[in-house]
Amino acid sequence: MEAAEHRRTLVVLAYPVYFELLAGVTAGIINMVWVARLGGAAVAAVAAATNVENLLLGVILVAGSGTTVLVARARGAGDPAALRSAVRGGWALWALVTPVVAVGGHLCRAPLARLVLGNGDGDAAAALATGYFAIALPGIAVFFATNVVDGILKGAGDTRTPMRLAILANGLILGLDPLLILGFGLGVRGAAVATVLGRTAALGCGLVALRRNGVLRRAGAAGAGRVRGGLVADVRGTAATGLPMSADFTARMAGALALVAVVARIGVAEVAAYGIATKAMYVATMAFYAVRQAAAIRTAHLLGAGRDARRAIGRQALLVAAVLGVTAAAALLAGAPWIMRAFGSEGAVAGAGALYLRCAGPYLLLLACFIALGGVFEGSGASPALARVTACGVAVQLALAYGMSGWGLPGICLAMGLATAAQCAALTPLYRRTAR
Repeated sequence: MEAAEHRRTLVVLAYPVYFELLAGVTAGIINMVWVARLGGAAVAAVAAATNVENLLLGVILVAGSGTTVLVARARGAGDPAALRSAVRGGWALWALVTPVVAVGGHLCRAPLARLVLGNGDGDAAAALATGYFAIALPGIAVFFATNVVDGILKGAGDTRTPMRLAILANGLILGLDPLLILGFGLGVRGAAVATVLGRTAALGCGLVALRRNGVLRRAGAAGAGRVRGGLVADVRGTAATGLPMSADFTARMAGALALVAVVARIGVAEVAAYGIATKAMYVATMAFYAVRQAAAIRTAHLLGAGRDARRAIGRQALLVAAVLGVTAAAALLAGAPWIMRAFGSEGAVAGAGALYLRCAGPYLLLLACFIALGGVFEGSGASPALARVTACGVAVQLALAYGMSGWGLPGICLAMGLATAAQCAALTPLYRRTAR
């Protein structure tokens, strides 16, 4: 009965998170569809800028993820003062980080564009990316604030509102993109303006949702004037909790970017195939991360309430993730050629991508288990160990991929699977020790 309760709670928490993550990827696809009408240089500029933004997301995850865990723990303990301290720590960390990234990024927008796009043939794309950064980097303040709002709401047990906010933002981007990019002739800058405006509207609604949330409102009334510790202590607590989670995400993102360079040793068609296949696999991997967030919230909440259910939550998270992994592997095995054609690929690119997707099943299953079980570590404060395993796994993956690149994309896929198996093997004894 208790196992069924944990499993049901994980599913209820995870599915809105999944659609929220899916909506975030959709925003990038929407921008690319409209920008593609402006030419290759514009596509390259927006693609590079999106990759930079993905890396910057790792910065604010310190505040967003840390706040989620601390709010969930305080909610489970029924401690209004701790809850208020967690919320205050998240916003204070946002106030410290945002000016550095937004102002510093805006001032360095031209060198940053040249860094990610290079010189020579990339001059036109770099100029367009500089224009995009001129709007998007100051607007990162809105993106970061929305991440903190989402973290607070998720910690309070509400994962549906962040999903609705993400759908709202992307719906507005869908309507504003053609108007600003083509209608007003803003080009690449129009894509940046549409993104910032859509996120700003979602942030406004999110702040209203925070004020209306019953858990937060009751805690505010009960804990008025009783904030535990000082502001510095709140910031330290949030940073200490969220930094390992941010490091885990950043290491995985950096590893993915480095892997592109390894694939480039094989050939141009393989790079294109790998890029398309990776985007297709996001549909599955985001489901794994949704289970991780749900497991972290559930673990932190019950620990705050004095119930140590880490072992039971871990088992149910593994069960849910394994089902998702097997389903994804079967779908890719059966539909690989159609998936590649849906992205407009043909010829050698379509063939290489279909082969890669068909080989990716074991890797996806192992990745699902590793990512989902990581939620127990994050929710219990043991995420530093998880971050170390991830960083070592990324290093092993790159080394194996380099050595096996002579086998083409199947060799890359095998390297990813072996590295993920090593990460699972390293995580298992740590999980058993943590659960005890």
